[in-house]
Amino acid sequence: MIRHVVTWKLASDNSSERAEQAAEVARRLNALEGVVPQILTISAGANTLYPDANWDVTLVADFASAEALEQYAVHPAHQEVGVYIRSVVASRVAVDFEI
Repeated sequence: MIRHVVTWKLASDNSSERAEQAAEVARRLNALEGVVPQILTISAGANTLYPDANWDVTLVADFASAEALEQYAVHPAHQEVGVYIRSVVASRVAVDFEI
């Protein structure tokens, strides 16, 4: 199995706007459960502590294989979420590891 972890720093300098956008990113990602069949588990959440030091939103999702992760990446529902994320993000980091 592959665990896919992604964290984003959002671009807005306005803390209220950034919090709203982070919540929306998390909501859209969590809504992929049951829509993208390759997702075994998914959990996304907006940061709640230390907003000046921490990144804004994180995704943790599990897939049966690297191939399943690749299929998720090109799924139309995931692509649609990605359009929104790219519209508000400044930076992205990711790690994929076997579990």
